[in-house]
Amino acid sequence: MRVTATTEAAGSTAADTIVVGLLEDEAVVHDVEDGVLQALVDAGEARAKPRSLAVAHAAGKRWILVGLGARASLDAEALRVAAAVAHGRARDLGARTLCWELPHKAGEIHPARAVVEGTLMAAYAFRAFKTKGSGNGDGDGDENGGGIEELIVSDHEDRTAAVARAVTVTEAVNAARDLQNTPANAMTPTALGERARSVAAAHPDTLSCEVEGRDGIVARGMGAFAAVAQGSDEEPALITLRYEPPAAPADGVPVLGLVGKGVTFDSGGLSIKPAGSMVDMKYDMTGGAAVIEALGAIAALELPVRVVGVVGATENLLGGRAMKPGDVFTSASGLTVQVDNTDAEGRLVLADCLHHAIGQGAQRLVDVATLTGAIMSALGRVYAGFWADDEAWAAQVAGAAAEGGDLIWRMPLHDRYAELVKGSTADVANMSPPRTGAACTAAEFLHNFTGGVPWAHLDICGTAWDSGRAYAPKGGTGTPVRTLVALAERVSRG
Repeated sequence: MRVTATTEAAGSTAADTIVVGLLEDEAVVHDVEDGVLQALVDAGEARAKPRSLAVAHAAGKRWILVGLGARASLDAEALRVAAAVAHGRARDLGARTLCWELPHKAGEIHPARAVVEGTLMAAYAFRAFKTKGSGNGDGDGDENGGGIEELIVSDHEDRTAAVARAVTVTEAVNAARDLQNTPANAMTPTALGERARSVAAAHPDTLSCEVEGRDGIVARGMGAFAAVAQGSDEEPALITLRYEPPAAPADGVPVLGLVGKGVTFDSGGLSIKPAGSMVDMKYDMTGGAAVIEALGAIAALELPVRVVGVVGATENLLGGRAMKPGDVFTSASGLTVQVDNTDAEGRLVLADCLHHAIGQGAQRLVDVATLTGAIMSALGRVYAGFWADDEAWAAQVAGAAAEGGDLIWRMPLHDRYAELVKGSTADVANMSPPRTGAACTAAEFLHNFTGGVPWAHLDICGTAWDSGRAYAPKGGTGTPVRTLVALAERVSRG
């Protein structure tokens, strides 16, 4: 879908369909033909209630009126949702060129970005394995070539820069969704590494990629990562992306380290998952997908910040060589780890990847992982869990998530949780006693490998898949690409 911005009045554009948002107790600002739009409002057919839709035909165009609620509660998320529901209606009505008239006096909430994000994410469809209508990305098209082809954003102010930024970031979100949705027999660790290479190749002057296999992982002393990988015949991949901007960052701008869990399929190993819990485990690499695609967006935006991205990609399977409950391995940091449960594998991979990111120069850390089912018991599919060991860094991450539109909720780190992951035969254990704050103890496990660098951990197990949001209801959500890009922007400003 092409996306452009204009200061031309929406009704004067070449769009066949125009979207107008309705706010409570506010009249339609730019009406047409004897007040047709306001008449729909006055008649009660068009309402300001969020997600409410009404359609009118006037001045040779189709008009979709969508409810935005009260101005006091209008935020970027409300606009994303409104854009998603308006997109669905426009598509069903056969629109080809869609124009959004942005609500007036809403500049502080980045309305252009929100409308573009909501529309492009709602347009997404994954069809790579369909024999009809194949192809990923923009889901508007069909085998006959129909669908919405263009989005125009109309406002009194020039929103070109905001629209371009939103397109770049949202395309990265949708690319991450492609990776999430691809079946595990196709999205192997090797394939994830190849995707990282192709992202880097698109920005050869600023973004580099190195992919190391099993031998390289073992040679680096990554015993925890290697332990997870040893149960699969698929070659694991340690993916390291480095973004070096064309202009040196300002003094005091730290090197940002983004670390992603890339378990391309998780059976649970010998501590096997129930069958019903295994079917969607292709998305256990969401953290890795987010890091890879966020790096691509950061490079495309040419942000003045140095970034190291590390992804540990592997399968976690059963087999004669698979790690066993009770086994002990030595991590790259030198700490020994006892494996009490082979289904707590993500933290083993991340332990070595966090240490590697620090070795690559990271001065601020964020790791992203579908780490624990326990976080869904606490927060459902609404919020991701969020832990941090530095208040200033926590504020940066929280601010980036709020700007990006990913809901995160601060969870506690505490010495008593840390006690629960001390090992009986090794330094640390990868599983705490049952029903003892599993998401918090998982975070404390990772905390052992952060080397004193300001660190934040996002457990996205609930928000990565089947979110129920209007613009990403089923399958992969692409979280938290938007947050990681917004965080890089914040860090770049010092």
